[in-house]
Amino acid sequence: MFALQIITAAASSGITKGFGIAVGGGLGAVGAGVGIGIIFGKVIEAVTRQPEMRDEITSIQWLGFALTEAVFFYGLVAGLLSYVLT
Repeated sequence: MFALQIITAAASSGITKGFGIAVGGGLGAVGAGVGIGIIFGKVIEAVTRQPEMRDEITSIQWLGFALTEAVFFYGLVAGLLSYVLT
């Protein structure tokens, strides 16, 4: 609800072009940062519990890292599309 009010206020003030990039990139970066922190924290816990599985856990970690980074780029692309299409 609050985000809708912000978007409406931004649209009425004429700053929608930059606002799309700011929201898309900003939320994408926050989400990716939180996700990567969780991934690496859980990897440390998993390797501590089962050190013999380190190679398998590390390969799964990099897959999760890549997918989490993709979320940031999706947000950035959505912001850029918002910038171009408005």
